[in-house]
Amino acid sequence: MNRQAPADTVIYAVGDIHGRLDLLERIHRNIADDAQRRASRHKRVIYLGDYVSRGENSRAVVDLVCAWLPPGFERVMLKGNHEDLLLRFLGGELDAGRHWFDYDGLDALADYGVAISDRKLRDDASVEALRKRFAAALPPSHLEFFRSLRVSHRAADYFFVHGGVRPGVPLEMQNDRDCMWIRKSFLDSDAEHGAIVVHGHSISAQPEVRHNRIGIDTGAYRSGVLTCLVLDGEGLSFLQTERL
Repeated sequence: MNRQAPADTVIYAVGDIHGRLDLLERIHRNIADDAQRRASRHKRVIYLGDYVSRGENSRAVVDLVCAWLPPGFERVMLKGNHEDLLLRFLGGELDAGRHWFDYDGLDALADYGVAISDRKLRDDASVEALRKRFAAALPPSHLEFFRSLRVSHRAADYFFVHGGVRPGVPLEMQNDRDCMWIRKSFLDSDAEHGAIVVHGHSISAQPEVRHNRIGIDTGAYRSGVLTCLVLDGEGLSFLQTERL
């Protein structure tokens, strides 16, 4: 069966940005140029999460995602595992903060003006002090943005998440943690999930197009290649900050 995007709608799904403002600006230009050539009346951009950490401009990425909405576009903003850790850390889960720091969360804190001299801090008092500094430095609009993020989005024959889905579990019964965090059991599965799952989270050199999923995390923060999946009717194509 041919898979369909919603009628008269072109969807642009953007993979993991991770603080690369330069690449986000370029993919936005590519999307705007592509949309002008499309006959579809409705245009939807879906961000798959992981806006922050690793790159140098987490704060500016959030600002741009919130501000960029050309005429005729709607947007859907999903939550990645990095935003999950950020919010849990702000909520007082110090171990979530430690986990985030192991995956370059400290780079995001530094971009919000919360620099530290010892990147190996581990005692509770130091981590709690850092949490309070981050909470004070984070603009209220950014906190509202992080809290507003959804974990999934269904559009006709496609299901959009950051991480993936639990094989064998109906889409409407998926739990939030799997949607943001799952990897191996989802990536290795040949099961039909009830829709094509479009996801980021798991890096590959090129977009992965399988019969049951499409992975578009091409490791932009280190590769310089930010990928956007374009769905229009039965059509499927890609925009990238480098040529395929």
